[in-house]
Amino acid sequence: MGTEYLRAWAFTGFAWNPLGVTLLPTGIAIAATLIGTYGLSALTILAAGALLLAFQRHYRPAAAIAAPLLLLALWGHLAPAPVTPPGAPRVRVVQPNIGQDQKYSVENEVANFRKLAALSGQPRPAPRLIFWPEAAIPAYLDMEPGWRARLASLLGPGDLLMTGADKVYFEPVEENGVITQKLAGANNSVWIVTPDARLLGRYSKAHLVPYGEYLPMRNILEPIGLSRLVPGDADFWPGPGPQSLPLPATLGRPDLKMGVQICYEIIFSGQVIDRANRPDFLFNPSNDAWFGSWGPVQHLAQARLRALEEGIPIIRSTPTGVSAIIDARGHVVHALGLNRAGFLDSGLPPPLAPTLFARVGNWAPFALMLLLAGLAIAMRRSKS
Repeated sequence: MGTEYLRAWAFTGFAWNPLGVTLLPTGIAIAATLIGTYGLSALTILAAGALLLAFQRHYRPAAAIAAPLLLLALWGHLAPAPVTPPGAPRVRVVQPNIGQDQKYSVENEVANFRKLAALSGQPRPAPRLIFWPEAAIPAYLDMEPGWRARLASLLGPGDLLMTGADKVYFEPVEENGVITQKLAGANNSVWIVTPDARLLGRYSKAHLVPYGEYLPMRNILEPIGLSRLVPGDADFWPGPGPQSLPLPATLGRPDLKMGVQICYEIIFSGQVIDRANRPDFLFNPSNDAWFGSWGPVQHLAQARLRALEEGIPIIRSTPTGVSAIIDARGHVVHALGLNRAGFLDSGLPPPLAPTLFARVGNWAPFALMLLLAGLAIAMRRSKS
């Protein structure tokens, strides 16, 4: 458990596929509401230990471990799933099935936009929250009113569009007496677009991918010929971290607060929401086309763990899958599989009351770790 926590922090962290994710198909996963994913990893190790003890015919200690795990499994299976009320805000999640080979092609720009537009549907009187994937459009929305107008034309009077698009920054550079504007950096952002072509809010990715979104130690590595592994010379800059963006009430839709975690930000347990301003749901736009056929499924599983831990629903929109609507118990309510174009229409699942983990974060699994260590020491001393 401690090594998994270190893996999430060392060298900027990569908390992919923790042991605890293996418990998702079982009722035991509900323990994440108390002790988080790192605690689930500890339970996974305990379950393996119980099996080993049973094979070695040490039945009493095996039963002592298995009994609380079975009680957790029973609790998980009996716990009621959140019920989405009939009047819940309507959401549409768009998955255009645009692969990496098409995404950054200038000649495909119009076709890609038409796919997104068609899957978003016609404007309706009832307000909708429409979700597009990470970096869905190749535009700088705060600098291009024409693009904002195109997006606004897709929206009904109460709709809001959440879409990925970069925010760029320029700096003046003088060369031969001529001052030009040079690209200095960028944010990987999600924008909220209104029906009157305004930008209501923006979230910028805070946990960036080294060598993919920025070059670490650029002043050392660039002179020896190293660069980022994806196109582009300028680095992405990190945003301030988890925040809740307000979505104002309109046409019968209540005030909502939306948290955002872009791409693999969602894999970091205890780091996904603003605890001082708890959101009603999380939006996790991603581009999982990078990750083959296994990565997207693993990414979805880790998003489900975040929903369980925090007790809030999660909306995932990706270009090629897996897009999903996840309720606050971590259940996948609706999903679009890999390499399919389509959309999901649903009511927004409700949040639950803050879980123990939502209140105390990763202090809970650390307390469990200390308890288990103390029990192990006590058992060893009693034997000696």
